Amino acid sequence: MSAASVHEDGAKLDFSRDMSYGDYLHLDDILNAQHPLSADRNEMLFIVQHQASELWMKLMLHELRDAVACIADDQCAPALKMLARVSHIMAQLVQAWDVLSTMTPPEYAAIRPSLSNSSGFQSWQYRSIEFLMGNKNAAMLEPHAHHAARRQQLEAAYAQPSLYDETLRLLARRGIPVPASHTQRNWRAPYEPSPEVEAAWLAVYQAPHLHWDLYQLAEKLTDIEQALRLWRFRHVSTVERVIGFKRGTGGTSGVSYLRRMLDQVMFPELWTLRTAL
Repeated sequence: MSAASVHEDGAKLDFSRDMSYGDYLHLDDILNAQHPLSADRNEMLFIVQHQASELWMKLMLHELRDAVACIADDQCAPALKMLARVSHIMAQLVQAWDVLSTMTPPEYAAIRPSLSNSSGFQSWQYRSIEFLMGNKNAAMLEPHAHHAARRQQLEAAYAQPSLYDETLRLLARRGIPVPASHTQRNWRAPYEPSPEVEAAWLAVYQAPHLHWDLYQLAEKLTDIEQALRLWRFRHVSTVERVIGFKRGTGGTSGVSYLRRMLDQVMFPELWTLRTAL
């Protein structure tokens, strides 16, 4: 290697024959994936923010799927690490709204016609995350009917036990009474809260020294749901700031729809048990 190929601190400079940073990350593909359809400069912000969020969601799905598999296989310890990472990913998604909220109503109005009917409502990755967390709704499969591969991936997430379902099955395998209605149910159906499930979690929380990994798992799930609530709140707040109460590009009622989503609870007994402690 010639002296011209090496920086003064020893770093390699010539990558004509070796893989570089940009090669490894396929940066040309990523950085050339922004194609604004309007002449307005602010469209770049809108595209990059949503593309970056989809990348974070890709990682979140990677972690969630493996966490669910670990819990189903009685491997609680690695699942805890994966779920902790999910919470940190959610923090990144929450902070992303700070950047998008710098877009003013006139700036968004200039690019809105270019969006046509495209909307974050149609994000198949976000829908997969919701399914994996237990928010099952068959109607949410329909926006993806035109894309067979995506529809198939979504249907797989829709049909399998959710993160919470597998957690409750783990409790039952550990000898903590969980009703069969919640360990052998129709996984496609929306989750229904249960006093018996709350009692099962109470047993864990009242004796954490006996159920330490389950206690930790419950707190990790609570962390994730709290982060999801923050994300939803920042979402509705940003949308209201940028478009007011106009309908969403995907056809939803916009802010009104997003406010209804604030009331959804993924792991209900982990919240109601706190009153009983």
